[in-house]
Amino acid sequence: MQTVALERAEDNMSVTIKDIAKKVGVAPSTVSRVINGNTVISRKTKDRILAVMEEMDYHPNSLARNFASGNTYAIGLVIDARDEQTFSNTFFNRSVYAIETVSQNFGYSLLITNDREEEKQSAVEKMVFEKKVDGIILPSTSAAPKLIRLLKKQKFPFIILGEPGIEKAETSWVDINNAAGSEMAVKSLAKTGYKKIAFIVENRTTVFSVKRMEGYQKGLSEVGYPFKEQYIQDCMENTDNAFLITKSLMDYLDAPDAILCGNNVIAYQVLRALKELGLSVPGQIGVMTFDNYPFAEYMDPPLSAVDVDTFSLGEQAATNLIRKIQNADYENQQTLISTKLLLRESTNK
Repeated sequence: MQTVALERAEDNMSVTIKDIAKKVGVAPSTVSRVINGNTVISRKTKDRILAVMEEMDYHPNSLARNFASGNTYAIGLVIDARDEQTFSNTFFNRSVYAIETVSQNFGYSLLITNDREEEKQSAVEKMVFEKKVDGIILPSTSAAPKLIRLLKKQKFPFIILGEPGIEKAETSWVDINNAAGSEMAVKSLAKTGYKKIAFIVENRTTVFSVKRMEGYQKGLSEVGYPFKEQYIQDCMENTDNAFLITKSLMDYLDAPDAILCGNNVIAYQVLRALKELGLSVPGQIGVMTFDNYPFAEYMDPPLSAVDVDTFSLGEQAATNLIRKIQNADYENQQTLISTKLLLRESTNK
């Protein structure tokens, strides 16, 4: 039945799978299986079919392929395009590049859509009910309970990008091991000789910031340093605030001698404030940042960094999603991507 549907949809093309099959000496259904990525065909037969397809300049009709298989061979990535910083965010860009790379390698297209909560039917719901994609990648900020229930009810494959705040064990998600990253950072700073370590985060209400603060506190405990609430500061989503926050921290009677920064932009503002205050880095105060890419090594001085592999984050998310699409019995996976420390001049006390 699938082969017939595929042939009919390709009647208007100069070369059909029947022509390919005749030249190779196999059944049209065998050619169809090769086109659809069926792995039961032997390597030798597959190579012969692909060689003849190239020789006869044959290109599969994607619409026919989709019609025959019932699949779209596309995955969706949900974003919030109302945030002007989304597309200039290097974290976002590297993850999307990885998702696109994996998708192409598996023969899937990537559809990026904006999810607007104020619309009567969300973009995700349209994707599900209109069968526009075979599965979706959701940022943890979009993984609302109502939406998760809908996806599960429809048995629609999905992966959450970032550790969700709900149903962690009942969903598939991929995230950076943020807690381990900040714990390593604190221990490294302590080993170098810094004793009063502050932490400036972008927004302490996000799941990843909460994890980083947990790791920060655990690191302090592991090295025997007391936790001081005033040493954790929040930019409240405006990283430019880090400039004034740093000046305020250094006004404390018990001012910190090291600052861990939530990202490169925060670190830039911290360095700017310290320079204006006449404090030397790393002599009088150490600075370390989350995210090596894109600016850490180019700052003055070059910054020690908790390297966050955002490419691996997107790569793992896309790979797990496609496995779920191709295998309905694929179990939920919860994956944490490891971080590593890159030590540079800014903490070389």
